[in-house]
Amino acid sequence: MAARSPYVITLDSADRQTLEALSRRGRAEHRQVLRARIVLCAADGQCNADIARALGVVVDTVRKWRKRFCREGLPGLADRPRSGRPRVFPATVVAEVKALACELPAEAEAPLARWSCPELAREAVARGVCERVSTSTVRRWLAADAIKPWQHRSWIFPRDPYFAVKAARVLDLYARVWEGEPLGENDFVLSADEKPGVQARYRKHKPLPTGLGRPMRVESEYTRGGTLAYLAAYDVHRARVLGRCEPTTGIAPFSRLVDQVMTSEPYASARRVFWVVDNGASHRNWAAAARMNDAFSNAHMIHLPVHASWLNQVEIYFSAVQRKALTPDDFFDLDEVEQRLLSFQSRYNTTASPFGWTFTRHDLNQLLARIGHHDRHAPQPLAA
Repeated sequence: MAARSPYVITLDSADRQTLEALSRRGRAEHRQVLRARIVLCAADGQCNADIARALGVVVDTVRKWRKRFCREGLPGLADRPRSGRPRVFPATVVAEVKALACELPAEAEAPLARWSCPELAREAVARGVCERVSTSTVRRWLAADAIKPWQHRSWIFPRDPYFAVKAARVLDLYARVWEGEPLGENDFVLSADEKPGVQARYRKHKPLPTGLGRPMRVESEYTRGGTLAYLAAYDVHRARVLGRCEPTTGIAPFSRLVDQVMTSEPYASARRVFWVVDNGASHRNWAAAARMNDAFSNAHMIHLPVHASWLNQVEIYFSAVQRKALTPDDFFDLDEVEQRLLSFQSRYNTTASPFGWTFTRHDLNQLLARIGHHDRHAPQPLAA
């Protein structure tokens, strides 16, 4: 007869319910499920040997968790804290390697554009930070603080002295406000620009469609068929696009886009139509604004600051055009390119909704304040 354990388990209804739920949980760790089943079997009066035989473990394992539960209850089924392997590198070495990763390679006189983990490991040894360190160790240290010196992002410093004023004016229009007054139902805001250099590239072989476990395949070689420019005006609040294709960009092509838009409804009879544009040569400075207003008295050109095309909502539309209509491309000639662009425009107008624009005056002021920490000549935020 098997010896009876001195550790007798009696479960209340709450503990039994918790243990039974854990023993049936499909996503729980196996060791946690096993410990719950040991306790449940012990509470049902089974001896250690029978429990071990039924669960496929040694008797010492059953004895251990029965004893733990009797002494500590449910918390006793958790793992004990473990010290783990002794630290090989002191914290100072880890900190020095992370600091090295946050330096530009040029500061270390290394002929590199950016650090990689192998290069950082070699540089740490060369500087005497440590005798040796593996690439995987350096990678693990950097990952702990999300340091990624092999990545980079481009940025450009705003150099327009009136950046804040010009940008805020456009952001107000997006919020349907002009000079402190809300826009009326008969006021419209258009975001306009050109997408130049759209190529007609004819592939040597036809693209192969997607197959089972295989993406679309596109031939790398192609024959050039020329380029054209796609000009578009995007109605910010109605998500409607009016566009045209031209052989190239310039004042005359852009004027034809303005004529196309301003002679169509509802813009022809609108009270005011605000055209948000960047500083491209086709619509630069006060002369372009005067030219538009002379042709259409209800049209008003609003210029973005220099280097602020990211505030022009039509750029989001152009991104959709590039991703959905032009990549990958396989066009026999420019007529086919034009047909694709105008067909996509019609399709977009039937399904689109206005962009969820969230960048406001407040965000603009925060951005300029952050930039101001880097350069005292940066544009100043607007007064609250």
